[in-house]
Amino acid sequence: MTASLMKTSLQSLWMMWEHVFDFLNRFRCESVWGYGICKLVVRQHRGKSITCQDGRRILVGDWVGELHLDNRQVLKLTRTVGADRAGLSTARLFRLAIKQISQELDSNPELVKVQALTGITLLHRGIIHGIGFEQHPIESKWQQQFYASYLRMLLRMLHPEGKQRVGQSTKKLSPMMLVISKQSLKERFTVRKKDSKPLPHDSYKDLQNQGKKEAVS
Repeated sequence: MTASLMKTSLQSLWMMWEHVFDFLNRFRCESVWGYGICKLVVRQHRGKSITCQDGRRILVGDWVGELHLDNRQVLKLTRTVGADRAGLSTARLFRLAIKQISQELDSNPELVKVQALTGITLLHRGIIHGIGFEQHPIESKWQQQFYASYLRMLLRMLHPEGKQRVGQSTKKLSPMMLVISKQSLKERFTVRKKDSKPLPHDSYKDLQNQGKKEAVS
């Protein structure tokens, strides 16, 4: 079996595991929504409170939208256009998804209660540029180690040169929590009526599963 075929087989196994994880994840949240390249998991905040830069405090029990990239779409982009172009496309599609989520937080009755968006990633330096997310360190040591191991393994699986990148940049690839309050998101993405423009028609099949609710637990 060639290295390429081995990589493809491992990626397929990983996607199967993610499918199982997504199913199990729905038992710990209220709902899961699909917005283009993003999944929005609505759940109650656990752990220590978070103070955002605008003064908003996210307390235990507050509703948050936990962001996850749809790795199946990321992998498809990587295989189609190559790793470098896939990275740029992912960042662009992520921004489009966040813009739509921002609109939905005010217009969708089931999302109005969400007070902030959160996420944990290794790639915070590139994907969030210009969006307004704050970076917060993960204080729990065991959680930091868990996320670091999991996300580095994910990078190895999805990126053609993932093994080399992890080996060369281990210290830089440290997990960070991303947070943006609903108010900050609204201020950044609210469009005045006279300046309003529809989302680009070619935005990855009009943000696949646009606003589609995938499950309610």
